[in-house]
Amino acid sequence: MKTAHADLTIIRTLLDAGDDFVSGSSLADTLGLSRVAIWQHMEKLREQGFAFEAVRSRGYRLTAKPTTLNALLIEARLPAAARCTLVALDTVDSTNDEAMRRAALGEATPLVVIAREQTRGRGRMGRTWVSEPNGNLYLTFALRPEVPPERLATITPWVGVNLCALFSNYGKVDARIKWPNDILINGRKAGGILTEARIDADRIRDLVIGCGLNLTPPAGGWQGELAERAISIGEAAAAPVDLNHFAAAVISRVLTACRTFQDGDCSAELAAQWQRYDALVDRTITLLHGREEITGIAAGIDTDGSLLLRVNGGAPQRFRAGEVTIAKK
Repeated sequence: MKTAHADLTIIRTLLDAGDDFVSGSSLADTLGLSRVAIWQHMEKLREQGFAFEAVRSRGYRLTAKPTTLNALLIEARLPAAARCTLVALDTVDSTNDEAMRRAALGEATPLVVIAREQTRGRGRMGRTWVSEPNGNLYLTFALRPEVPPERLATITPWVGVNLCALFSNYGKVDARIKWPNDILINGRKAGGILTEARIDADRIRDLVIGCGLNLTPPAGGWQGELAERAISIGEAAAAPVDLNHFAAAVISRVLTACRTFQDGDCSAELAAQWQRYDALVDRTITLLHGREEITGIAAGIDTDGSLLLRVNGGAPQRFRAGEVTIAKK
């Protein structure tokens, strides 16, 4: 049995056991290994930051887990329905770029690329996304959805409302989505989504969905304009966030959302969830559309994910792209 599979089985079994002990003999029987081989695996796992209590005649119990990004721990926490190929890297230029490179080479999907640090992280319009190795989450999902290209416009808002639901449930915070791709908490940016694709005439060849999520503030605090514009879920929840547990929760939620997107029309559910998590509805906003600035009242989105904007009290106008500024109260 391959080492990686054995390690994953050991950690998953110990996590499932909670505070109970798991006998070395039962692990050995499950994996088809000797008791000595199980002990050797335990020693290698200790080097990754896992700690175990070993008691004769009772077995092993997990007493500590890595606090830095650990692919094995993330995989062990994924439910069966969210199993995927997980690539964890210390440093990468961009998780989106790495995921697209791997997809172009034919690697199996769903594929998730996750990194401790990005050297060329970016957001929409080529903007830089600060991606220091400080415990935040930088990950990208690579997929090959069997849907027509015209449905692609709804995937970003669909993932966005699902992330808002996760943030709200996990940290008990008021998470909202600001069209088209920003996740806000208390009106400040906590994350963003960057969707990119290779498209043929009648199908989406490769789709990547990148997520940059603030879990902890920078070591020296938010600097400059970020002090008023950025926030982390840890700050908002007034509690530390378990990086690996949260990463597994994000992967599970997004893959479930993407499977729903692929399997059928989610427009009705998107409309309901957008209404719940919309950061703009009924607010005065200015939309930069090309070189034109248009001010009006936000009126939600349509079934294609386009922004609806009431200008001068008229009927809602539809905009597929643009940058939004919220008028200060």
